Amino acid sequence: MANDEKNLNQLEEDFNQLIKERREKFFKLQEQGKDPFDVYKVERTHVSSQIKDNYEELEGKSVTVAGRLMSKRVHGKAGFSDLHDRYGKIQLYIKINDVGEERLKEYKSFDIGDILSITGNVFKTKTGEVTLHITEFELLAKSLRPLPEKWHGLKDPDLRYRQRYVDLIVNQDVKDTFIKRTKIIKAIRTFLDDKEYLEVETPILSTIAGGAAAKPFITHHNALSLDMYLRIATELYLKRLIVGGFERVYEIGRNFRNEGMDVRHNPEFTCMELYQAFADYNDMMELTENMVAFVCEKVLGTTKVTYEDTEIDFTPPWRRITMVDAVKEYTGVDFNVISDDEEARGIAKEKHINMKKQLKDCTKGDILIALFEEFCEDKLMQPTFVCDYPVENSPLTKKKRGNAAFTERFEGFVYGREVCNAYSELNDPIVQKDRFLQQLRERELGDDEAYMMDNDFINALEIGMPPTGGLGIGIDRLIMFLTNTSSIRDVILFPTMKPEQQ
Repeated sequence: MANDEKNLNQLEEDFNQLIKERREKFFKLQEQGKDPFDVYKVERTHVSSQIKDNYEELEGKSVTVAGRLMSKRVHGKAGFSDLHDRYGKIQLYIKINDVGEERLKEYKSFDIGDILSITGNVFKTKTGEVTLHITEFELLAKSLRPLPEKWHGLKDPDLRYRQRYVDLIVNQDVKDTFIKRTKIIKAIRTFLDDKEYLEVETPILSTIAGGAAAKPFITHHNALSLDMYLRIATELYLKRLIVGGFERVYEIGRNFRNEGMDVRHNPEFTCMELYQAFADYNDMMELTENMVAFVCEKVLGTTKVTYEDTEIDFTPPWRRITMVDAVKEYTGVDFNVISDDEEARGIAKEKHINMKKQLKDCTKGDILIALFEEFCEDKLMQPTFVCDYPVENSPLTKKKRGNAAFTERFEGFVYGREVCNAYSELNDPIVQKDRFLQQLRERELGDDEAYMMDNDFINALEIGMPPTGGLGIGIDRLIMFLTNTSSIRDVILFPTMKPEQQ
């Protein structure tokens, strides 16, 4: 332990010495009238990938690039370096005969992390690497702090998430993940826009946290002197737009839930919700599987992806199974023959299920869902739609045609994880009000995730909402599968973090 502490102290001392040296270089540049932070703009002619992709056309020609110096091997009168930009890296070659002794000395003084503009002639080395033969250069920004991985290593996830800007600089795979994230969201928009969905924006602040069973964040509006909630879902506002005549709408945006954090949950996350008039949950299943397949093809070139050593096949059609049949398949319990709540409670005791509320208050539907979550979810590795949820657990959903104990609701599961939720939307205002009242009773029993009453939404339904299909997809979780990342924090640029102790 004593040696470890001694080594850490030495590392810290060396690191602080490097910072001191870089600051001294910077102050010297200022004294010489060469303050790099006085540069406002650079006229780049090309980026790294363009030079490599168009070598035959650019060979021997002068180009200007800009980026971050990430390696330097300059000794004596010549040497090589690597410059990184958003599109990759380009090798640089500098020689005293081209820039002169003073300029070569200046170039040698640059540190890893400095940002430069480089003008040079395009050529290939003997090993075939496309390279710029430097004729001119300029320091655009001085890196006053060494990149952490040079000394402490950038393996600590906490440091990576706190300093994502450094993570992106030194880890190309991280940069690739977030570029892919952008492409995935763009592909979703393309798919929906081509089907004439309107992208809209709804409030993030509201006096009612509705549309999901979740704990909200509470804030205070000073001018109105009232507490407000950060939205937990966009559902109720989007359905108001269906009432207003926008027959196909969607929104991609942040939701906020004041709940636990783990590899699949972050308090703020990105969700896509869409609603389509004159459609039902069968249409939503078809749309979901086709949209995900489209995104896979567009971004990855295939509908088969490898996630944590398991091949996931997103090719439509996905498997469809009712919740009752899933529970029967994986537990042997057939809820079709369970007569009442009391018999279901006996099953819960027999299976040692921990319920979210007192067992005496649990219904047959509560216990069905608990059995599914405990024994079935983690078995659903390939894309699967689990359909027909109990009515008491789906307050915004139409009853199942032919079986009023269930609703026309499905959730999509991949690798044992929920990625989407969809309904044939309830549009009967009288039934909806009764469902909200039942949710209020659930809140009184201690369920602080139960729905709140939303009288204006009831009013909207009384104006008249057509039969509607609705869908919500957790964008972050979908991106995790398409980028083979195990933690949601690896697909959110700036995940929620506890403040660092100073």
